[in-house]
Amino acid sequence: MSKAENNGEMMLIAKTTYGLEELLAKELLQLGARDIKPLNRAVSFVGDLGFIYKANICLRTALRILIPIASFKASNEESLYKEIKKIDWEKYMTITQTLTIDTVLSSDYFTHSQFVSQKAKDAIVDRFRERYNERPSVNLEEPDLRLNLYIFENECTLSIDSSGQSLHKRGYRDKTNLAPINEVLAAGIVMHTGWDKRSTFIDPMCGSGTILIEAGLMANNIPPGYFRDRFGFESWTEFLPFNEDLFNKIFDSAINRISDHKQELIGNELSPNVSKKAKENVKLAKVDDIVKVTTGNIADFIAPVGKGIVVCNPPYGERMDKDDIFALYQQIGDAFKKNFSGYDCWVISSNIEALKHIGLRPSRKIKLYNGPLECRLMKYEMYKGTKKLHKLKK
Repeated sequence: MSKAENNGEMMLIAKTTYGLEELLAKELLQLGARDIKPLNRAVSFVGDLGFIYKANICLRTALRILIPIASFKASNEESLYKEIKKIDWEKYMTITQTLTIDTVLSSDYFTHSQFVSQKAKDAIVDRFRERYNERPSVNLEEPDLRLNLYIFENECTLSIDSSGQSLHKRGYRDKTNLAPINEVLAAGIVMHTGWDKRSTFIDPMCGSGTILIEAGLMANNIPPGYFRDRFGFESWTEFLPFNEDLFNKIFDSAINRISDHKQELIGNELSPNVSKKAKENVKLAKVDDIVKVTTGNIADFIAPVGKGIVVCNPPYGERMDKDDIFALYQQIGDAFKKNFSGYDCWVISSNIEALKHIGLRPSRKIKLYNGPLECRLMKYEMYKGTKKLHKLKK
């Protein structure tokens, strides 16, 4: 199922979060992928070994790049064990290498992902033990071979994970606040705004700076994989052995496309301590030449005159009194009206009731997930003057 014909091309799967599938498909098209098909929280496409490297280095909205190697039906642990044991694992790893298995379930037949991962691992190591009287070991953190098992009802797909650690772990973030936003989601939010990478970009409640940093990376075309110490494919020796020369060529090509635009990206954070962390993260991400972080209340923040994009990821209220969270969202709405004339303002939150207290009519609503929390990304267009006058000018 993995290699297609004799040209080294394969069917590949890029995993993402809900609501970012179309953005990821567009990224893949721009990178040169073929046969792109958006799926649920994923996009399938066709590419070769070099494209596996390129996708891991360059995709902003992908969590993992998977290579499916087997599909089969299994409705209980015995049939699952038997099917996985049948696979010619010597093609993919040696006895001395380590492995781990991530399982994702959407099934009435299987309900415990950790148990399924254990059963799949048993099948692989038993095959090696029966043939060679030795077995590979498990390494949960940095395995030589990371496998992904996806089960939908009784349909099982087993893939090799080329990324290793999730691609949202960019490698630039050293300091975080209590609830940092996932880097892949942050990049997706920036893309959803349609920001032109030239106009002013503001996050007036920036926390540890992730949304700002992702915008800064996009603005200067810095690939998100630039900061990574390691990708999973670097440990491969049997299946698609790591080609260091090819990887370096693709990596250097991505680095050579880094630009140096001097547009304005501004962050603001109420807490001096968190603001300090944001500045440190911005520096680590090498965007401190274009990203500036101030300390203060959103109510007092004055945006530069003109047009631009505002993105806000306020607290969702899990640790706050209801009246306090409603008052905060009202303050956000008041600040938009008073201080952000001419800007498109975007807010992401899982607290639908609190969003109503912004007191503005959204022109767009996009459903996203921040971890397990179902959220809405709301767009508020802050027209200069009245909306009626704005329409007359068109």
